[in-house]
Amino acid sequence: MRYKFSPFALLLLLCCAAHAQTAMINIYGRSGTSLNGKWETIIDPFDVGIGWRAIYKDARPKGKTDFVEYSFGPANTLYVPGDFNSQLPELTYFESSVWYKKTFNCPGSKDGRFFIHFGAVNYIADVYFNGKKLGHHEGGFTPFQFEVTDLIKETGNSLIVRANSARVKNGIPGSLFDWFNYGGITRDVQLIKTRQIFVEDYKIQLDPKDNSRITGYVKLDTTLAGKLISLSIPELKVNQKLVTDEKGYAGVNLKKGLKLWTPEQPKLYDIRLNVEGDTVADRIGFRNIKVEGTKILLNGKPVFLRGVNIHEEIPQRGARAWSESDAKTLIDWAKELGCNFVRLVHYPHNEYAIKYAEEKGIMVWEEVPVYQGIDFADATVKDKAEQMLKEVIKRDRNRCNVILWSIANETSPSKERDQTLIELAKEVKMLDPGRLVTAAFNNVNRQGDKMILKDSVMKYLDVIGVNEYMGWYTDWPGEPEKMQWVSDFNKPMIISEFGGESVYGNKADTVIKASAWSEDYVANIYHNQIKMFGTIPFLQGVCPWVLADFRSPYRMQSTYQKGWNRKGLLSDQGEKKKAWYIMKAYYDGLKDGSH
Repeated sequence: MRYKFSPFALLLLLCCAAHAQTAMINIYGRSGTSLNGKWETIIDPFDVGIGWRAIYKDARPKGKTDFVEYSFGPANTLYVPGDFNSQLPELTYFESSVWYKKTFNCPGSKDGRFFIHFGAVNYIADVYFNGKKLGHHEGGFTPFQFEVTDLIKETGNSLIVRANSARVKNGIPGSLFDWFNYGGITRDVQLIKTRQIFVEDYKIQLDPKDNSRITGYVKLDTTLAGKLISLSIPELKVNQKLVTDEKGYAGVNLKKGLKLWTPEQPKLYDIRLNVEGDTVADRIGFRNIKVEGTKILLNGKPVFLRGVNIHEEIPQRGARAWSESDAKTLIDWAKELGCNFVRLVHYPHNEYAIKYAEEKGIMVWEEVPVYQGIDFADATVKDKAEQMLKEVIKRDRNRCNVILWSIANETSPSKERDQTLIELAKEVKMLDPGRLVTAAFNNVNRQGDKMILKDSVMKYLDVIGVNEYMGWYTDWPGEPEKMQWVSDFNKPMIISEFGGESVYGNKADTVIKASAWSEDYVANIYHNQIKMFGTIPFLQGVCPWVLADFRSPYRMQSTYQKGWNRKGLLSDQGEKKKAWYIMKAYYDGLKDGSH
């Protein structure tokens, strides 16, 4: 029997079969060519280019009566990487498809293998190369790649990307979230060249049970056994040959005297891997992180996390942060505040931010955008969340400053939600058992002046995060210094969000209501929060919300907010509010392990 498929069904089958490849790690330590810069673009507000318009074909008129009702050209360009919303005023609130085109030459394309690597595209990406569809990726904050070895040419290569930022009900995040939906190709695009066999993945970290032992693995892109991989760590006088097994893995097990990474002395070692002339270089630090009762232990010693929440946005530009310089701006602000820890919300941030924080001695909480309003009843949601976790854990598993993987923020309890989060927590532990798993909750049970932790998902976590906005969204249930926090779990807690909104320079007496958006009112909230911190015996970190004011169409108060969430310690111009100085003084007065 012959089966007939409609054109739509064939298209659906092709799309389902052509998902992006999981990206090789440490792109910046490999041989590559940047494809950043100006790309020709077509704005597609009704998203017709994927269908009958077929923009991906990049058609040209041929006959006398031929015409095509779209065209790429140098008159319409956008910069990559960068969100499209901040580059053109007419795209400020645009949430649909923009088509990007880049042409480039590749001398020596017959020698080696070639991959096109995307740091991130928000939210859906469809990628075409030299007339062929390479595949599809969903998720706006994690890397993906496609091999183009059989398609690449010496000259005249054409790369076309459809970037669609429309909100998706069963997406991650879902259809409503409290930050700006920056669309486009928002992170670096690179053409990576490798030899026929190359190192695809590796994990080289401190043995959780032995602070003088380095363990892990190196994985080739192939399953060939008996291949020799060179591992070099010059400062430790390591020059070892590793041998792959039948799955293409080679184990790492070294006993060495190590200087461990700490926030005070963020020691990193140069490391080089080589297989048959293909080389990848990295800088890796070694540390041990675990919990013991209600304590968080770094290298066996209690540590109190002096944190701040950071959105991946440069407020002065009102744009997605994308460059190494942008990452330094945000992390340097946190360092100036006195932080040894940052919570990067509510999605995986740029690789630049993670690596620069590591250099500056700042521990990191990384999070996938399982946010308020997620459609847990949809069976595909858990799979999408798991895929995002796999992509970010693979990317950053060698960054010693990443101590916490967060699986969710402010989700409402339900049977489907509970089961999904429990499975995600177990998945993290399987993928990366040497780190801690957490989530941020805002459903704490209030009874008089008591705050009681009861969410059943908490028992599956290593560290509990709690978002509370007492003094802002709710009144104080009692005097801050007499508050009682009660936990059903013998685990450390981080107050992962607290604060209030104020406009820089807006002064008013502290007794005025929150609706005044005054610095003084919020300063009083911070003073009261600090009084409360000292009453919580299992508190092991605090994270004010948020480092800087950030854009959010969700915030529609026309006098003060104007499309911005104003809870920043810094204004949208980087000016320090009163709350900044309160947290700075608090952090300067702390010693690690106590508060």
